[in-house]
Amino acid sequence: MRDRDLNILIGGEAGQGLVTVGQILSKSLVRKGYSIVVTQSYQSRIRGGHNSFAIRVGVDEVIAPRKSVDLLVALNGDTVIQHRDHLSPEGLVILDDSFGLSGDSFLKVPFSELSEKRFSNTVAIGVAGAIIGLDENLMAGTLDYYFGKKGASLVEKNRDALVRAVKWATENSISGFMLPDFSNPPRRLMMNGNEAISLGALTSGLRFCAFYPMTPSTSIVLNLAGHAERAGIIVEQAEDEIAAINMAVGASFAGAPSMVATSGGGFALMVEGVSLAAMTETPIVIVVAQRPGPATGLPTRTEQADLEFVLHSGHGEFPRAIFSPGTIEECFHLTRRAFELAERYQGPVFLLTDQFLADSYRAVTPFGIDQLSSIRAGEQASETSNYARYAITENGISPRLLPGMTEHLVVADSDEHTEEGHITEDLTMRKRMVEKRRRKERGMRSEVVPPDLVGEEDADLLLLSWGSSKGAVTEAASLMRSDGLNASTLHFSQIWPLVPENFMDILRQAEKVICIESNATGQFARLIRRETGFNIEEKVLRYDGLPLTPEYILREMNR
Repeated sequence: MRDRDLNILIGGEAGQGLVTVGQILSKSLVRKGYSIVVTQSYQSRIRGGHNSFAIRVGVDEVIAPRKSVDLLVALNGDTVIQHRDHLSPEGLVILDDSFGLSGDSFLKVPFSELSEKRFSNTVAIGVAGAIIGLDENLMAGTLDYYFGKKGASLVEKNRDALVRAVKWATENSISGFMLPDFSNPPRRLMMNGNEAISLGALTSGLRFCAFYPMTPSTSIVLNLAGHAERAGIIVEQAEDEIAAINMAVGASFAGAPSMVATSGGGFALMVEGVSLAAMTETPIVIVVAQRPGPATGLPTRTEQADLEFVLHSGHGEFPRAIFSPGTIEECFHLTRRAFELAERYQGPVFLLTDQFLADSYRAVTPFGIDQLSSIRAGEQASETSNYARYAITENGISPRLLPGMTEHLVVADSDEHTEEGHITEDLTMRKRMVEKRRRKERGMRSEVVPPDLVGEEDADLLLLSWGSSKGAVTEAASLMRSDGLNASTLHFSQIWPLVPENFMDILRQAEKVICIESNATGQFARLIRRETGFNIEEKVLRYDGLPLTPEYILREMNR
């Protein structure tokens, strides 16, 4: 086996069902006990165009995608042409013998002899699974999981195609690709970033979510909609993003913990609603799943170019927090933290993810949700009859009663207002209200998630990163350490507020600092310089729409 992990890439046209092949293989691998990282690459079209589903699988934990391919499963001839140059030295191509292509590394499979054309995907699963050592019964059980609801006849035909494919692959066995077996495989779930965000929101006490569909955020809300009736939540598809965020602000004002999910172009329409939430001090969680812009850009690719946009979104000055998860587990836990902070500090809190993490399946240990608390909106009414929604307090947080739930009158206004919530143009009161809202920043700063340091504080080389690049950067540093270089990583999963006391000593002690980001201008490095004065001269930047990989990072560093 190649360094205890394999990279399997399934390629074909949109509409050929390559995602089904990928998901069934991935779930079978997770059920067997392996670790996976999935990278999906697809074009913005319903049918046609080249798409791929890459599964990096390992006996030990794998944390990042890899470019070189060990096993290429080609559902059409174009896949061979596009990816054969990415094959590792001992790589193998699985393809239909009807393609008429030849090569030393080709395994030509008689798809038409093994099944009807509509079950060719199942043949691909059987051949690939048998080559890497997956048990036939395990794959059959996973097939049943995906197709069981579609009728017994379909299940039977898929199983028949699988049996034929496994038998053919066994008789034409290829050595060198077998994964080591597990005697007691760990119980883990296969989950992508968007699914983890949905689960984090549900366990936080979410009651209302509004959206307008926009890749790559849409599946967050579709997952919520699938659980809406059982979980007792409302999911509303609005006529546009302006309506979506205003619906969510209104629902939250009434006492329903609320969220919106969108991408850059949709968020551009939401920014006035962000300011509305800030002025009315209404909790709301906003998920921005990044993709390349400007305008429509590359709708189905990945990038980290909206940091500054989200940081400065909305007019006026008000506090906010921005989280940017780097793993599936962080997608879950930071979503919960976003809801907690939004409720505690009564305003907008952001979760900044991207297409790569949104669509990347991983093997995760089931979350222990039984002991988790959920959000309780609002406060109990006090004994006093003089309730002021925007009372000026030492920490900036005012008492929040829900309208209609007590005898107190709850008044809100999008204009500047008095402590009771009535519109005012008293400029002295204006100054006091600005200062009151900004005092909440002190509390937010005290709860910031510190960056994660892996390695020595006084490293010869420190790789700085944020968000979904965590795995690729961590692995790149590990490879450098194996070559004898004292390399460390400092990863930020919360990118605002920045608390210099949490990281400046580490930056100063490192011999050299390199910032690694998926954008063209080094937005996070620029933010570090603005807030601390520390200038990071060297950067590794990627902005072609593809995710960062360890190979890319090392190549750009000329290693």
